[in-house]
Amino acid sequence: MTIPSIDLKATLKKLEARVHDLEVTARETGQNLDSTIHTLRAEVERLRMAPANAVMTRWERVQLARAPGRPTAHDYTERLVTDFTELHGDRNFADDHALIGGPGRWQGRPVMLLMQQKGRDTKSRVRRRFGMSNPEGYRKAMRLMDLADKFGLPVVCLIDTPGAYPGIEAEERGQAWAIAESIQRMVRLKVPAVCAVIGEGGSGGALAIGVGNRVLIQENAWYSVISPESCAAILWRDSAQAPKAAEALKLTAPDLLELGIVEEVIPEPVGGAHLDLDAAAAALGEAVGRHLDELGLLNEGELKAQRAARFRALGAFTES
Repeated sequence: MTIPSIDLKATLKKLEARVHDLEVTARETGQNLDSTIHTLRAEVERLRMAPANAVMTRWERVQLARAPGRPTAHDYTERLVTDFTELHGDRNFADDHALIGGPGRWQGRPVMLLMQQKGRDTKSRVRRRFGMSNPEGYRKAMRLMDLADKFGLPVVCLIDTPGAYPGIEAEERGQAWAIAESIQRMVRLKVPAVCAVIGEGGSGGALAIGVGNRVLIQENAWYSVISPESCAAILWRDSAQAPKAAEALKLTAPDLLELGIVEEVIPEPVGGAHLDLDAAAAALGEAVGRHLDELGLLNEGELKAQRAARFRALGAFTES
């Protein structure tokens, strides 16, 4: 699959219209939208200065994955999922608000949903720790995988996290062990599993629910063993070198498709998914549904074998 090139004129027109709409909303309602308006204006100026054949850098795509207003898992499920029932708790310690899930119907198909939710405003982001799960989140995911196997429900995972929560309490409760167990459990699923990276896909926090028969990624999302800032802090002892680290990591959707780490890149509306949520949701829904249909033709043994073979084949090297 090829990645659609960016139409600069169309993108500029859409961004300028968005800035105008936000300015009108701010005047009429009194809301403080300065941060969002400033970000969009900066993008407008960047595109005005760009040559006609400009290609986005990896760091620019990382920034789009973090753009204010980028759709969350809840935004997509509100448009694509009916009859969703959230199930709580890991039956061991507590409920984790960063990783949510339960049965529902994905465009009419019965599925088990696992979703990393960052939150939509400051209060909800703090409550959900910006999508960074504690160990109980991954243990809840395993409980839902057990239910998916029991009732024959395909698993759909929406990945959007900078990484697992790094707090000392998480380490005390076995963060690394919970991630490893979740990866192992997902490999043994008897049902189809389709994973989609919809924003950030950071480290083991993302991989814990990323062991699918098919792994998809939105056009401006990223998926990597480490964030650019953390990589830069380790290699150059300076997180300001993040743009340089992003280039070295090859963490964007086109890179991952070329490396065979994902099966498909899901196109986004021009300028990013945050500019047209309905169009972004429609593209995501179609892609996930199509892969669920294809995997539905395989039996339990074939699904397990395909999933294991897929992940064993990742990575390549040459000897000189």
